[in-house]
Amino acid sequence: MGIVKIGDELHEDIRKASTAMCRSINGQAEFWIKIGMLAETNADLSFNQIIAQQLKAADVKVPEVDAA
Repeated sequence: MGIVKIGDELHEDIRKASTAMCRSINGQAEFWIKIGMLAETNADLSFNQIIAQQLKAADVKVPEVDAA
């Protein structure tokens, strides 16, 4: 585990987002870092596709939405 130095403004945004997303501040930062890394290495995928891929990899059964 290491220490990452970030600016005060970004830290405040992470704090606010963590409250809205029911995550710890560290959990929110880790989420953004992971999703950002996945987005950079998979530029052809949308955010929703990345999330769906991660849920599938974790063996989470997500119901399909009927697009009627």
